Amino acid sequence: MTTFALPLQIYDLTRSTFAVGVLAVAEMIPSLAVGLAGGALADHFDRRWLALSTSVALALISAVLAIQASAGLDLLWLLYALGVMQAALNAINGPVRRTFIPSLLPADELAAGLALDRLSFQITLTMGPALAGLIVAAPGLGLRGCYLTDALSFAASLYGVARLPEIPYARVAGPTLVAVAEGLRFIRGSPQLLGAFLADLSATVFALPLALFPAINAERFGGDPRTLGLFTTTIGIGGLLTAIFSRPINRLTNHTTAMLISVAVWGAAFASFAIVPGLGLALAMLALAGAADTVTVVLRGTIIQTHTPDELRGRVTAVEYVAAVSGQQLGNLEAGALGTLTSPAASAFIGGTLTILTATAIAIVHLGVPGHDTTTPNVTTTTRP
Repeated sequence: MTTFALPLQIYDLTRSTFAVGVLAVAEMIPSLAVGLAGGALADHFDRRWLALSTSVALALISAVLAIQASAGLDLLWLLYALGVMQAALNAINGPVRRTFIPSLLPADELAAGLALDRLSFQITLTMGPALAGLIVAAPGLGLRGCYLTDALSFAASLYGVARLPEIPYARVAGPTLVAVAEGLRFIRGSPQLLGAFLADLSATVFALPLALFPAINAERFGGDPRTLGLFTTTIGIGGLLTAIFSRPINRLTNHTTAMLISVAVWGAAFASFAIVPGLGLALAMLALAGAADTVTVVLRGTIIQTHTPDELRGRVTAVEYVAAVSGQQLGNLEAGALGTLTSPAASAFIGGTLTILTATAIAIVHLGVPGHDTTTPNVTTTTRP
């Protein structure tokens, strides 16, 4: 809900897609600076403790956002500052949580576990923006209602992490920079991991036009907050249905090839969203994008987690998080800037087309690397009783 409310509040204050894109850059900087170091922390400190402490801090930030919205401060710098702090904490919290799944499941259940994790995310993505749009439009609630609901929802998150069993793992020692460099060297030397990261970046940098949604909604569909909420909700519905019926994904053998195809479908869906007539067809394209996104994320996670030893899991997962977040924020900046120079719809169309071309180029170059598509993991996950 905060992901919905914060860009909307900035757009309402400035009426500028570029200002929304600047938020993306402001959030990207701490994600890059803190994210890689956070992976080393996850391989050194107790992972449950890290997840709990950062979740408490994130809940406090959502509470402050609710207070500023209630007070009507309308301070752009404050919104950027809170977004930066939130991004820094998420750069630790997100990768730490991702390490729990392979530590709790045997290797042959990993893809199914990642699909289930994606299913829970898609439920949130589906319900959150739709509810947020209704709250923003409701008299007496508005943006502060979104922020406050987000803050209160952390109680369930804290309970869930606190109830996890103790997860033993080999804790890395040594300077953080040395530990981070070790993780990066491992990725560079693994064709499977390198291919997964390149494919994901091609999707997020060029074809994730979230910064354009408020402007496209205002330009093409009347600017109703409820319609804006449907954009992200429809992406979530497409991903939700794909996650529910994800069994065929678990049977795929050529993971990198399948991932590149899903990335191309993602780009084609957003390019079509920009030009199809009518709200119905536009939402259908967003649903297709959500379906492709779920396939991409499950395949990426399976490739990364099955080819990463547990002592490197925090650092490699942190690189996965940093690549996803930085790509998303760069994509928002690119979309916002290009939308200012051309139009929001033209920006979304160009970005989707570039994604198709980039995925094709990666396929031509990268699929010639020996061993890029093996499904036999180089390492094993920790099997819990």
